Amino acid sequence: MSSEVAARRDAKKLVRSPSGLRMVPEHRGFGSPFGLEEPPWVPDKECPRCMQCDAKFDFITRKHHCRRCGKCFCDRCCSQKVPLRRMCFVDPVRQCAECALVSHKEAEFYDKQLKVLLSGATFLVTFGNSEKSETMVCRLSNNQRYLFLDGDSHHEIEIAHISTVQILTEGFPPGEKDFHTYTSLLGSQPASEGGNARATGMFLQYTVPGIAGVTQLKLMAVEDTNASRRPAAAWLAAMHKAAKLLYESRDQ
Repeated sequence: MSSEVAARRDAKKLVRSPSGLRMVPEHRGFGSPFGLEEPPWVPDKECPRCMQCDAKFDFITRKHHCRRCGKCFCDRCCSQKVPLRRMCFVDPVRQCAECALVSHKEAEFYDKQLKVLLSGATFLVTFGNSEKSETMVCRLSNNQRYLFLDGDSHHEIEIAHISTVQILTEGFPPGEKDFHTYTSLLGSQPASEGGNARATGMFLQYTVPGIAGVTQLKLMAVEDTNASRRPAAAWLAAMHKAAKLLYESRDQ
């Protein structure tokens, strides 16, 4: 990838929306796949009462719109100002209690798991049905749109083209399967984590523009330069969280 193309992918601009200031990609097509679009606000004339407590709006009881869901609430039901990074807001924005709770939970992904994905980890990578594997560092691109795999060769997988993620685990009770499908991004709702199971690898299925069918990729955790597999296990756990957010984005 040329430096010019990389710079164009990462370029951002500051825009003002009815909900507040947002730092968004300069080119819409380079937006993060984890992002959410701003919702349309419920028109004032369609919400004479708070959509949570049913309080009637008047000169004293003012109405406010939740920046995440777009519904109308009174100040008591929509008083929290919480960071909403999935919509690229610069400052914390007003949200209803339900949306604020979700945004608080997502903050952990941006504060912790996203940093792990950007840092990358070492895996033994197998493409398709090949019998050959290659030791590669897998990491998320800075604009969050690609998985970069670097070893003796370089590969890029666009996040938006990933259709299925399966996490390989160990630590299940005897007799249970040795893998657990955490989430099928375009299929069913993400499943819950499996007890004390420890992630050891991952299957990805994705499409490549211009190539018919689905391509498969297998990553198995290997020791890094410090003879530890912990970074790889942490990266897989972060990818599990990312897969959930991707599912939610596509279901929006």
